[in-house]
Amino acid sequence: MFTTLRNAWKIPELRKKILFTLFIVVIYRLGAAIQIPYIDHSALESVKASAGSIFEYLNILSGDAFNKATLFALSISPYITSQIVIQLLTVAIPPLERLSKQGEEGRRKIDKITRYVTVGLALLTSIGYYFLMRNTYQVVTDGGKTFFGAVVMIACYCAGASLIMWIAEKINEHGIGNGISVILFAGIVSSLPRLVQAGIAKFKDGIEKIGSGSVGSGLLSIVIVLIAAAAIIAVVAFVVFITESERRLPVQYAKRVVGRKMYGGQNSNLPIKLNMSGVMPIIFASSICSLPPTIIQFINSNPQQGTFLYTLSKIFSSDSWLYVVIFFILIILFAYFYIAISFNPVEVANNLQKNGGSIMGIRPGKPTADYIHKILNRITLLGALFLSLIAVLPLVINIVTSGGLGNIAFSGSSLLIVVGVALETAREIEAQMTMRHYKGFLE
Repeated sequence: MFTTLRNAWKIPELRKKILFTLFIVVIYRLGAAIQIPYIDHSALESVKASAGSIFEYLNILSGDAFNKATLFALSISPYITSQIVIQLLTVAIPPLERLSKQGEEGRRKIDKITRYVTVGLALLTSIGYYFLMRNTYQVVTDGGKTFFGAVVMIACYCAGASLIMWIAEKINEHGIGNGISVILFAGIVSSLPRLVQAGIAKFKDGIEKIGSGSVGSGLLSIVIVLIAAAAIIAVVAFVVFITESERRLPVQYAKRVVGRKMYGGQNSNLPIKLNMSGVMPIIFASSICSLPPTIIQFINSNPQQGTFLYTLSKIFSSDSWLYVVIFFILIILFAYFYIAISFNPVEVANNLQKNGGSIMGIRPGKPTADYIHKILNRITLLGALFLSLIAVLPLVINIVTSGGLGNIAFSGSSLLIVVGVALETAREIEAQMTMRHYKGFLE
C-alpha cells in the first residue's frame, strides 16, 4: 500500500486528487470541532453516550462529534440513509426504475432526489438530536430552550449534515476513493490516538504496579494490553485475507480466424470476490438501526416503562439480543441487495458470449448466467456471514460481560470499515495508475 501511494505521488494528476481528498478531510475534522451556540459544553463533558448504545456507535462514526454536539454531530448518517431509501425505492417504484436505466442523465436526477431526501432526513434527525441534548443530556442553555434558540440549533445540525453530503460528493468528483467511505474512515481513525494513548497508559500502569509489589495485578494489565494488540493485528490480517479472497471461474475463448491471423484460443478466468460488497452492508445496516432511536428521541426522549416507545428503544439498544439478531440479518440482506444492484450475471454472460468466451463445462447464454448467479449467491452468503460475525461478535461479548471489557461493542464494525476503506482506496489508486500507464504507453 505504501509503495502504491509513493508511486501515485509521482503522477501530478493523482497527487492533486490525493491532496484534494486530504484537504476535504481536514475541513471535515475542523467542522467536527466547531461548537454550536446554546450548548453548555462544560456540562456536556461529563455526559457521554452509554457504552454499547447505538449513540456510542454514532459517536464513533462521527469522530466524537456526536458526544461534543458540534456542527458535524450527525456526520454522514443522513446521507447514507437517504441513499439506502432511494435505492430501495428504485426497485419498488417504476418511475425511479426507469430513471436508473436512463444512463448519466437518469443518474443525475436520482442524485438530485437523494440530496432532497438527505436534507429532509437531516432535518428530522436534527430535531431528534436537539431533544436528546435538551431532555436527556440536559445540556441546552436557557437561550436554546426558546423557539428562536431551537431553530438556530436545529438549523446548525441540519446544515452540518448537508455540508458533509456536499463534501462527500466533491471527493467522488475530484478526489480519491468513495466520499462516504473516506468521511467514515476519517471519523473512526480520529479516535485511534486516544485508544493508543489508553493502551500505553494501561501498560505503564502495569509496570508501575509490578514495581510497587503488585506483581499479579501488574502482569494482568500488561497481558490484557498485549492480547488486545495481538487480537487487533490478527483480525486485520484476517479481514485483509477474506477481502482479497476470490473464486475464479475458468473461461475459455474459442479460436477464430480473421484473414490470415488466428485469434482467441487462450484460457482465462472470471474472478468473483468473496466480499464483493465491501463494508457497505455494515454501513447500511448500522444506518437503518440508528434511525429508530433517533425518531424515538424526537417523539419522547424518556419513554415510560411498559409503553411501546420504551419497548422499541430497548429493542434497538445494542445490549439487546434482539438488536444483535436484527443487525446480523440486515447485514446479510444488504450484502445481497448491494450485489444485486452492482453485479449483473446476465450482462456478464452476454459479454462473454459476444467475445467468444465460455465457462468450461457450461453452455453460453442463459445457462452461463444461471451458473454465475448460483456461484454468486454462494459467495455472497459466505462474505455476508464473515461481515456479520466480525460486526456482531463484539456486541455479543459486550452483552455477555455486561460491558465489563470496556468500549468494544462496535470495535468489529469500526475495524472492518477502516481496513475495507483502506483496501478499496488502494485498489482505486492502483487502477488509476494502471490506466495512466497504458494511456502513456499507447501514445
